[in-house]
Amino acid sequence: MSDLEIGSEKPAQTPEQTQTATPEASETETKVATEESAETPPEADTPVAPADLIDTPADEITPEVEPAAPTDLATDTSSVSEQPVDESLQEKYDKGLEKTRKSFGERMNEFFARFRRVDEDFFEELEETLIGADVGFDMAMKLTDSLRQEVKLKNAKKPAQIQNIIIEKMVDIYEAEGVDENNSLNLQADGPTVFLFVGVNGTGKTTSIGKLANQYKQEGKKVLLAAADTFRAGAIDQLVVWGERSGVEVVRGNAGGDPAAVVYDAVAKAKSESYDILLIDTAGRLQNKVNLMNELEKIKRVIQREFPSAPHEVLLVVDATTGQNAMVQARQFKETTDVTGLVLTKLDGTAKGGIVLAIRNELHLPVKLVGLGEGINDLEPFDPNEFAVGLFKGLLKVE
Repeated sequence: MSDLEIGSEKPAQTPEQTQTATPEASETETKVATEESAETPPEADTPVAPADLIDTPADEITPEVEPAAPTDLATDTSSVSEQPVDESLQEKYDKGLEKTRKSFGERMNEFFARFRRVDEDFFEELEETLIGADVGFDMAMKLTDSLRQEVKLKNAKKPAQIQNIIIEKMVDIYEAEGVDENNSLNLQADGPTVFLFVGVNGTGKTTSIGKLANQYKQEGKKVLLAAADTFRAGAIDQLVVWGERSGVEVVRGNAGGDPAAVVYDAVAKAKSESYDILLIDTAGRLQNKVNLMNELEKIKRVIQREFPSAPHEVLLVVDATTGQNAMVQARQFKETTDVTGLVLTKLDGTAKGGIVLAIRNELHLPVKLVGLGEGINDLEPFDPNEFAVGLFKGLLKVE
């Protein structure tokens, strides 16, 4: 966090730049694509507003936000598949990890079919197989080193003898890396909980925010969204549509405006109208790390002016289908801002779910939410035990 002292004045913006979108949608807005995959490509070298704020007494500032509109409209989920109410969390993980489990199992079965004895070639090939399964280079090295020791202790000479040991060791390493890991979201008992979402375009960031907003609204919480990704008009419109679906208000600004100005109005509204949850969408532009870092620092300062302990979570949204690219993004954002956890989307649509192991092992970032389907209720809290069972189910051999 920067040591700069800030005043309480709202960041510079054009007249009538920031407004509150109520759940009542215009005809134009309802035609906006609602899936994150339809977002426009990242904009390169987009100018970022100055990182400084002007000192002005707080009592001279009046947030330009329209009065709150009723939010008890019926949720429109016509274009989102509904989740069966009787489906358990374990069933969701089993189904969501089916592609990853199948791919991992096929890789391991093919690997064991190629070897009749355990030697150095066996371990080298095992490393390559694990890396190909997106568990990460470091995780693969740790596992094979551990197996070498285990083979010596047990004098195992046939691949069939150590097939179960491989899986067991992987689970052991996975659990050991997360001993002090907090996978729960940091919800506040008093005052609004502020979540800041970061991530590159196309990862499912806006969709994840919309789904989480819907879940909290269904739990009876008062939820507010802030469309602070002002560099893409599509991101603003998509968040507004999600607000309409869930009966949740959205504070928005004009495309190309100052993101911190939107956050300022959202924070003021959350405080004055006693909201329980404030979810803030931000731009994810890695083309210029300095600009991105300055922008996020400015947003944090605006938030902390009213809520010193916020943001309570900085959640990085990554797309599981991108495999090791998700690792690269996580590493870059961790260098840019204080990420507290990850939202791993599209886990059900990939054979690269092993990336969870790599992220946990190499970056020590907890996965807090996972997307296990396309339904509006398919964004689930990450459960390490359910993940392990879902990933390795059916791979262990019964002796």
